[in-house]
Amino acid sequence: MIKSVFFGQAAALVLLAATAVFTSASYADNWAQFRGPGARGVADGADIPTTWSATEHVAWKAPIPGRGWSSPVVWNKYVFITTVVNQGESEAPKKGLYFGGNRLKVSESVHQWKVYALDLETGAVRWEREVHAGAPVAPIHLKNSYASETPVTDGEHLYVYFGGVGVFCLDFEGKTIWEKRFDDRKMRFGWGTAASPILHGDRLYLLNDNDEDSWLLALDKMTGKEVWRVAREEDSNWSTPYVWKNSHREEIVTLGTDAVRSYDLDGKLLWQLRGMSSITIATPFAEGDTLYFSSGYVGDRKARPIYAIRAGAEGDISLAEGELSNDSVAWCRPMASPYNPSTLLYKERLYVLYDRGQVSCFNAADGSVIYEKERLPKGAGFTASPWASDDRIFCLNEDGTTFVLKAGDTFELLASNELGEGNMGMATPAIVDGTLLLRTSTRVYAIKK
Repeated sequence: MIKSVFFGQAAALVLLAATAVFTSASYADNWAQFRGPGARGVADGADIPTTWSATEHVAWKAPIPGRGWSSPVVWNKYVFITTVVNQGESEAPKKGLYFGGNRLKVSESVHQWKVYALDLETGAVRWEREVHAGAPVAPIHLKNSYASETPVTDGEHLYVYFGGVGVFCLDFEGKTIWEKRFDDRKMRFGWGTAASPILHGDRLYLLNDNDEDSWLLALDKMTGKEVWRVAREEDSNWSTPYVWKNSHREEIVTLGTDAVRSYDLDGKLLWQLRGMSSITIATPFAEGDTLYFSSGYVGDRKARPIYAIRAGAEGDISLAEGELSNDSVAWCRPMASPYNPSTLLYKERLYVLYDRGQVSCFNAADGSVIYEKERLPKGAGFTASPWASDDRIFCLNEDGTTFVLKAGDTFELLASNELGEGNMGMATPAIVDGTLLLRTSTRVYAIKK
């Protein structure tokens, strides 16, 4: 179902004026999607602190009710974040590995699916909107949330996707422009959804891999009308798709357990690669004509690969048994991938943060080892993806502690920053205008010099 809100002539003039303000900044000046520009998690020149605490270098902290593991997105002083508030009682998530977290019983209490807009300078709530309310129709893993998909914005509208509910287009004042509802589909072991929406040109792309009816969907971003839909031979996955603009073409890369598949902008399959682990979560990204992606379920003993792919691939580019490269695969490290965090490409090095607190560094050009499985100080597991800024690598664990490493060929720990205050950290942060925005289980922190 699509619900549209139409504007009169006067409202249209106001919208055009507002659009001029909102889009005056470029994508490079904002953090418009999961992992920011290019889905890379890199913010050089941001000049964020190396050390902080719950009080030191905290410009503001804003409490966020409910539970959500979506990342903040930022455009022109607006910070957008999603959450779902349970009007009944919720079992608190537990830190550490995910085993034992299946919860197949669905809550019968009313939940509220909400969007918040905060002020980047002060943390004050500009507005909050409820886009849906009712009892959930599907379970989630104890450590998941009903608001794990990160929104995306083009500077004019905000696109909010709740996997089991639908997608909502809001303007920057919180008014719903259109909405499209979806029927909930069964996810593996009742774990819930997490793949975030992406924007490219005039289209919004959604990926929903589940155990019943998997698809990649293109919507007209202005109206919500379906442009095309591709059925996928996949079961449940949690990876956000990626639009790769290279010297050959533009293509939509989707990770999956059965295969990595890339489509053209009309949904035609371009190439595929088999040989992933049995659960796929990480987000792909690229630098120029090289695409990087990983798949590393901790229970797999033979397949936890990281791949580097050359642009221009066609057909089935899977590696033959015993191969580590071919015409399209630049290199592969068969057992180097993390489980939850995405890998991080920074200054010709590929950094890998493992769920149990180890860090490896590889040469991005050929996959050779620079250093391998150096251990961070003891603490909870790692779910959030690492990020880089001004020759430092940042790794947030589930205790809410961020470890800061010196970027380069040697493993060097610069700082360990504890927030305390009962915070749990599973959301990947946003960085803009000299501010690091950390979303925890209870609040959003603005870390700034």
